[in-house]
Amino acid sequence: MRNMTETELTDVVLERYASTPDARLKMILHALIRHLHAFASEVRLTEDEWLAGIQFLTRTGQICDDKRQEMILLSDNLGLSALVNMVSAGVPEGATESTVIGPFYVPDSPQREWGESVLLREGDDPTLVIRGHVRGPDGEPVPDATIEIWQTDANGQYDIQDASQPENNLRGWYRARPDGAFLLKTIRPTSYPIPTDGTVGELLRATNRHPFRPAHVHAIVSAPGYRKLVTHLFDAEDTWLDSDVVFAVKSSLIRKFERNESADDAARWQVRAPFWELHNDFVLSRNG
Repeated sequence: MRNMTETELTDVVLERYASTPDARLKMILHALIRHLHAFASEVRLTEDEWLAGIQFLTRTGQICDDKRQEMILLSDNLGLSALVNMVSAGVPEGATESTVIGPFYVPDSPQREWGESVLLREGDDPTLVIRGHVRGPDGEPVPDATIEIWQTDANGQYDIQDASQPENNLRGWYRARPDGAFLLKTIRPTSYPIPTDGTVGELLRATNRHPFRPAHVHAIVSAPGYRKLVTHLFDAEDTWLDSDVVFAVKSSLIRKFERNESADDAARWQVRAPFWELHNDFVLSRNG
């Protein structure tokens, strides 16, 4: 077909993809083509703007490596990651809400023993003791669940960003006991700016947006027969909760970290006083 109108072009492109054998892939591609074409038509996209967008995405991909995921960071900052989480989470009432995984997750972090700290460097940062249970939707204990956590150090950087930190600093996973109980130790998280030396930083500066995330601990909780939970524990006292640069805060995930100056309690948890503590249960939903 030649000399097509804008609408005819879209129809022809859709027809060329009509024989896609995988039904789900066909649906996704057709929707993507329709929306991309509608976007270009709506804003009357020029060829110079199209090329600038291509170059932006090319640079974004070139930044990515095994320690930096600029594409996920871009998705986060456009709110796409949060939206995908909203439409796909399907968390039933009573279960712990999920949120974005973020660009700093590293698979295969080491196992930590009961009550072991994920902090691998020396320092004076007070310990944060997090304890609780992993439960199912009816309150039943989930035995042998795994609780994986990761967070920034006190300087606001993850270990994969900061060569001065030991490998796997403030990362690791724990196994819950038969009654679902878990005990882990870390430090109180801090708010931090996402990296702004790449294309996402260009976007933030061009749109006059700040780069800060509120303080949080990442967690992935999983167990056979239950849906994997990807979530955060946000610090209730943080100033960036209402303007998270990646739109990931949910009220149900905000927690109050309590300061404890008791020497007896410190001895009980084998930490120095004062320390921070949080009692937190994770409630999983069942598969299917």
